[in-house]
Amino acid sequence: MQNTATPTHCPYCALQCGMNLTPTPDGTVEVSERADFPVNRGALCGKGRTAPAVLARNVRLTSPLVRDEGGALVPASWDEALDRIAGELRRTREAHGPDAVGVFGGGGLTNEKAYTLGKFARVVLGTSQIDYNGRFCMSSAAAAGIKAFGLDRGLPFPLEDIPKSGCVILVGSNLAETMPPSLRFFTELKENGGTLIVIDPRRTRTAEQADLHLAPRPGTDLALALGLLHLVIAEGRVDEEYVGERTSGWEDARAAAMAHWPEYVERITGVSVPELRETVRLFCEPESAMVLTARGPEQQSKGTDTVGAWINLCLATGRAGRPLSGYGCLTGQGNGQGGREHGQKADQLPGYRKLDDPAARAHVAEVWGVGPDSLPGPGRSAYELLDALGTDIRSLLLMASNPVVSAPRAAHIEERIRSLDFLAVCDVVLSETAALADVVLPVTQWAEETGTTTNLEGRVLLRRRAISPPDGVRSDLEVLHELAARLGVEKGFPTDPEEVFEELRRASAGGPADYSGITYRRLAEENGVFWPCPAVEEAVEQAVEEGEDALLDAPLPDDPARETPAARTPGAHPGTPRLFLDRFATPDGRARFVPVSHRAIAEEPDDEYPVLLTTGRVVAQYQSGAQTRRVAELNAAAPGPFVEIHPRLAARLGASEGDPVAVVSRRGRAVAPARITTAIRPDTVFMPFHWPGEGRANTLTNPALDPTSRMPEFKACAVRLETVGRERAG
Repeated sequence: MQNTATPTHCPYCALQCGMNLTPTPDGTVEVSERADFPVNRGALCGKGRTAPAVLARNVRLTSPLVRDEGGALVPASWDEALDRIAGELRRTREAHGPDAVGVFGGGGLTNEKAYTLGKFARVVLGTSQIDYNGRFCMSSAAAAGIKAFGLDRGLPFPLEDIPKSGCVILVGSNLAETMPPSLRFFTELKENGGTLIVIDPRRTRTAEQADLHLAPRPGTDLALALGLLHLVIAEGRVDEEYVGERTSGWEDARAAAMAHWPEYVERITGVSVPELRETVRLFCEPESAMVLTARGPEQQSKGTDTVGAWINLCLATGRAGRPLSGYGCLTGQGNGQGGREHGQKADQLPGYRKLDDPAARAHVAEVWGVGPDSLPGPGRSAYELLDALGTDIRSLLLMASNPVVSAPRAAHIEERIRSLDFLAVCDVVLSETAALADVVLPVTQWAEETGTTTNLEGRVLLRRRAISPPDGVRSDLEVLHELAARLGVEKGFPTDPEEVFEELRRASAGGPADYSGITYRRLAEENGVFWPCPAVEEAVEQAVEEGEDALLDAPLPDDPARETPAARTPGAHPGTPRLFLDRFATPDGRARFVPVSHRAIAEEPDDEYPVLLTTGRVVAQYQSGAQTRRVAELNAAAPGPFVEIHPRLAARLGASEGDPVAVVSRRGRAVAPARITTAIRPDTVFMPFHWPGEGRANTLTNPALDPTSRMPEFKACAVRLETVGRERAG
């Protein structure tokens, strides 16, 4: 066992904070500061500091489990477990066809595992039915970004640009709790004289740091953005030169915005006209400004249009494709970006290629050694796939996800999972979903394996193995290799992550998310490489086509927009830290305005369900809590669910601090202690979604889907409140 520190990255959120890991005598690792990584500069949140706790043998799975005739999950050998999975998947395909087998992945899988899972589904199983929980993360922002810019990358610039901007509007993000190390960039923004505007229906810890906090009614972010654009137009703040030179579609978007006058928007959102005017002033007066969105505006049945409206605001004011300005999305899951770029998403192939594009199919099929016609077409989105379990989809292979807790309308999804003919789960712990499986396979964790992830900036990173996994634990790549062999595909599924990455490079070459110029050696020498990063041959060809004389010349040091990583392989493409500075990724190089108009959420309050519910996260837990709920320090800080209620609403209900309160929607009932606070709007309640059982917030949430992104409406649904043990209350 090595005793030196291994530089690597945190297993949790999309910051992918740098850290050092040193093996300890108990077989786990000790976390220490890694100040050289620019995203966190050594800072770590509680989740990152305590991540090694889940490596302990008494916390995690160390043996395959197979359900016996009595219905219990019992230890089994790897051969028995793998044979059972392969046999059941084969039987389902033979009896019901390949699309009767589903595959569901996770945003925590490395690029190599996400790539291999997508290949396994399409080449070995021949199924179109694959998607992943990243659909619940930033799919609406991705769809809007592709419509407007021709390309989706969470942030089109590094986080280090934020403090240098003049103003940042942060929409629906509580970074102080979800990504604490990133808050320093916003603190530095203010120290540098910039302005922070936070838009959130709650006065969160992040909102408390803002120069201006707007608290709109949940589900009205679209109207708010349109109202701001209306004022930009009315006050003569449109950057007409930029709009004329770098965009298209302005007149239709302008007409749509003009229908949302300030007083109308005030009635919809609850944000006053003076606050709207002040927001426009603060955003437009500096030379540079940004809009950053997160799950608040995105997790809506109109999330794509909502993000599109914020992008329109950036375009009209010349705030995209310019230094220290732009629109960006704050990706949530650790590898939510890379997970969809390389094949887990129902409609995408590696390199962010579209599955229904004949040229994309031909390219990837050649890399995979199969015919293009053998690849299935696009399948169902995540919620639609889960909703089809037990009917059209009879067997499911699930990796690194816990939809029993994290999916909308979770009680219904739990029923669908229970109705499957067969469920196999690969995970590091016995999650609530794994506990329902017929076979559970224990797999390696972040510190026990090497692989790449792509953080919210589009920075591809190398996570390094620091320790060996316990006996009885295998990697997901080994699982897919063994299953492929049992299902008749002996080659094409290597277990070495670097070998997989080399194939991924070829598969992504020439695609929107081009990784072909990135190597493990390079990632080991640099603090990540930003995609797109074509191989040198392709980069030179592209430079010639675009008339660039010195593609690989070092940038001028006084030009932050042209800054590249400090260290890079000589002669290699430098990567692309900043997108769109010269042109957008559209056929004509222009950004596209998309006209949008306000519409209501799918389920407005009424007499029976008069209150709005919105959901979110707390600092000490992560996603479904499957891992963080096993860490004593984190549980001490956040032991269970709660319902955040304004004092006026609590008084009408007759509830006091800590009283059990039932929150009831058309989909079910959840019970949790009341937390009474003026930080929430009087017409709204908030619940975090990390817990199962009677406090499961996603029992209540609405699966109404955005028509473009297929994102469920997690952020707003109608509920009523009841004091437990009493009759229905208001």
